[in-house]
Amino acid sequence: MTSNLKFSELQELAAEILGVEPDQVGLEKSFARDLAADSLDLVELIAAVEDKYDVELPEDTLEAMHNVGDLWEFLQANARQEA
Repeated sequence: MTSNLKFSELQELAAEILGVEPDQVGLEKSFARDLAADSLDLVELIAAVEDKYDVELPEDTLEAMHNVGDLWEFLQANARQEA
């Protein structure tokens, strides 16, 4: 029941899309305030996350996410399709 998720992989993915350094992508970092992500950046990030982790992020769930930690918690709970 353990997951093979690595936070460093999410950091690298988010950093590449948002144009920041991976070490700037921390659990407590706000997408908008700390990482200067606009709505287009977030759409691109979510599409990449859904593809990489084989998950679907419902719009209402996405709207409730305010920081990287929220996304990480979602992935930990939903990206466990590793068999």
